Amino acid sequence: MIVAFIRDHQGRREGGGLRWGVESICGVLTAHGVPIAPSTYYEQVTKQTTAAQRRDEYLAGEIARVHHDNFSVYGARKVWLQLNREGIPVARCSVERLMRRDGLRGAIRGSVKRTTIADPAAARAADLVRRNFAPLAPDRLWVADLTHVSTWSGWVYVAFVVDAYARRILGWRTATTMTTGVVLDALEQAIWTRNRAGADLRHLVAHSDRGSQYTSIRYGERLAEAGIAPSVGSVGDSYDNALAETMNGLYKTELIKPRKPWRTVDDVELATAEWVDWFNHRRLYEYCGDVPPAELEAAYYAHQPAQPTAELSHQ
Repeated sequence: MIVAFIRDHQGRREGGGLRWGVESICGVLTAHGVPIAPSTYYEQVTKQTTAAQRRDEYLAGEIARVHHDNFSVYGARKVWLQLNREGIPVARCSVERLMRRDGLRGAIRGSVKRTTIADPAAARAADLVRRNFAPLAPDRLWVADLTHVSTWSGWVYVAFVVDAYARRILGWRTATTMTTGVVLDALEQAIWTRNRAGADLRHLVAHSDRGSQYTSIRYGERLAEAGIAPSVGSVGDSYDNALAETMNGLYKTELIKPRKPWRTVDDVELATAEWVDWFNHRRLYEYCGDVPPAELEAAYYAHQPAQPTAELSHQ
């Protein structure tokens, strides 16, 4: 620190035009209780750095880049995994040491408050999931939930639809009112996303909590129209829709809390779009084997046998 201070200030001019020299700066520092001799300064600036020091500085720069490029939420484990994915071999203990040295840390999860409110008078579907959120293929189970964000202009409500196989976010929408419309819009995006890819939704279950938006007639009719079986948690606690609760928690921890205060719904919408794209395509997810959700889905389809064409199937 002292050597860097002297290096930064030597050669500067005082008000009268005189330049500061190393000797004069050392004299002032020593007079103010920070003793350093000019010879000590010159020894330090001319000393050659070791290979280990050069390696540390290179790694520290790469660690800071990975941490910043991933919403500054990665801890040492994920930074270590990402560096090795990029072909930068490094030991996990080295990443931990350098992150600790440079004050970098991962996001820490907090609690998430429930947003949706049950309608006790509404008819609801049976619980087809029974807290089993580990389907063996994509488009077997979608989970949906609604969360909220405080902004200067009022509450913003954010609806998500997630495929449980790889935890990929298929649909999402923001709104300033907590109505059936926002959850329907998120569902429509999820259906559109899968239809565009030619997915088969005939064996799909869409699970939610007992919130009035999800037990509404309009929501149920749209699921029926798409051939999707509805499912609603039977008990009504957080475990009935634990996967959606987890996704809401990640959203709040990785995006909403670090960047607050939020001003408008437009600010939340733009940031959410960026976060969802990162989450699906670049975020390393431990449940997926430390690869992004989209990568796990691609690996699943890459290992499926080729389907016969329509022409061959009719021969």
